[in-house]
Amino acid sequence: MSSTDTYDVTDPVELRTRIARALEKRATAIADDAVAVSAFAGMDDLDASDRTRLLEAIVRVLSHAVRETTRDSRSTDIIDLRQLVQNSALGIRTIFSVVHLLERSALGELAVDDSFGTTSETWPAVSQAVRRASFDVCATLCELRDQQRSETTDAMTGLHTREVLLIALDKEIQRAERFSHSFALIVIDIDRLSEINAAHGQGAGDFVIERVGIVVRNYFRETDWVARTAGGAFGVLLPETSRADAQQLANRVRIVVEERLHLSDYRSDDQFPVTVSIGVLVVDTPERDAQAPDLLSQAEEAVGRAKQAGRNRVESVDAAPGKAGAERID
Repeated sequence: MSSTDTYDVTDPVELRTRIARALEKRATAIADDAVAVSAFAGMDDLDASDRTRLLEAIVRVLSHAVRETTRDSRSTDIIDLRQLVQNSALGIRTIFSVVHLLERSALGELAVDDSFGTTSETWPAVSQAVRRASFDVCATLCELRDQQRSETTDAMTGLHTREVLLIALDKEIQRAERFSHSFALIVIDIDRLSEINAAHGQGAGDFVIERVGIVVRNYFRETDWVARTAGGAFGVLLPETSRADAQQLANRVRIVVEERLHLSDYRSDDQFPVTVSIGVLVVDTPERDAQAPDLLSQAEEAVGRAKQAGRNRVESVDAAPGKAGAERID
């Protein structure tokens, strides 16, 4: 942009449009930089031309996510990306790593632009837009992995699997270390699920899991990662979320489940209540050696305390290095 060009920095739509244009213009440079700093990021089996096409396609989808803040599976860019991802046969962990590297390279390219530099008034909004768009791209890529659907999607609820949540959590730890922002991890566990199965049949328990999954999926933002982590448990990763907001969201989910999910035994028409116990893990500044499985275990430990205290409640915990989770309680 020349020194005579101006735009309204308070207009988020205009700012996102300019960021997207800058990313599209620099797609090749961003892809080349990602390859240069990552020793191919697990893409060694792809030849150079296929690698470049895949990376540039991801950058185009990233720019679309910045501009539109929504996903359209019918768009030409996503259709092209679907084919490239399928041809590449890359695992989901590798794909997440690639997106993370492209995000870093994209921010590096934007940082040297006079319009978006790190000292500019718009930089905080620019970096946030790119980081959130990268989460959206990861979600899109999960959906495109049809041949690995069992690895990324829970068959009963349609949510992400525990493995996907752990990968996303690992990347969020890296982001938090780099950008010094907090994040939260919520674990939601259905109370007395084994008793529901015993009293009303396994089908009733599955129905409860499906219904709670719907509530959880619809409640959180598109930028949050929602997964089924165990039989009746769900995990939610909340990027760039404060302690107060995470606790408030968790309690609202608890109330929604308690007030809305009064289900009936189809054999007797007897109603039975459904409640959940919730653990909230808040990470203000990750430890340098923080590991995703340890953090998830600590959130699960908070759920255990909520159940021991009477169930249908929220318990919070601060991240602690290397601390294992507690024994599971129904």
